[in-house]
Amino acid sequence: MKLTPQQVEKPWGRTSIPRIFGNTGGKRIGEIWFEHEGIAADPLLVKYIFTSEKLSVQVHPSDEQAHARGLPSGKSECWYILDAEPSATLGLGLKKEISAAELRAAALDGSIEQLMDWRRVTAGDFFFVPAGTVHAIGAGISLVEFQQNADVTYRLYDYGRPRELHLNDGIAVSRPEPFPDRWARPAGGPVDAALHSGPQFTLVRAEGLEAIPATLMQRRRWVMPIQGAVAANGEQATAGECLLVEPGASIDFGESAVALVGSEGAL
Repeated sequence: MKLTPQQVEKPWGRTSIPRIFGNTGGKRIGEIWFEHEGIAADPLLVKYIFTSEKLSVQVHPSDEQAHARGLPSGKSECWYILDAEPSATLGLGLKKEISAAELRAAALDGSIEQLMDWRRVTAGDFFFVPAGTVHAIGAGISLVEFQQNADVTYRLYDYGRPRELHLNDGIAVSRPEPFPDRWARPAGGPVDAALHSGPQFTLVRAEGLEAIPATLMQRRRWVMPIQGAVAANGEQATAGECLLVEPGASIDFGESAVALVGSEGAL
């Protein structure tokens, strides 16, 4: 089935987003969520994110940490960069390892912004952001986010915006340390690639059915075209849309099509 996009207003969003997502009506739209009936029970979620300002410096709990807080799951996520202004950056981890007390002090006085490892990004870059990673998405970026379906974010710092911070929970679940390079895949690699494989989810980039590992074909798959068109069971999707494909169903790639294909579990 083709999932329905839902606009989500954010203070750091944009009043102009790609035409396929509709008119913003002057609202600052920061996220597009892809939904269907029963989405609350889905373990995974696809979002498009559009930024005009930096997002808060934030962190998410792991499954174990979330369960200890009475939450159904933690939140690991990954980002595929669709477009980025020349100076656009992501904050991923810290420049050096610090203590929890130092992290708290930095969040309170704002120096956490200087401690963050801000990385220049370009279209085609990919990053896996596991739970516990202190992170922030910068301004001037459009990306696809594939994540555990958990609305649990602990804000550590928000540049003076009048929004609630969650220092106690955020510091308790944070790993205040540098971001490992093994979780980043720069643009320019092979089109067909397994971008991430882990216990929560797998994400591959493919330009044809033969590039999708056989283990994924018997699972439910989220299919996100980033170029051209793909189809399954009579439903077609183009860039900016998302299909949810049932186990065993084939996926047809149109000419020059490239898609991100995600599923639960590891390869």
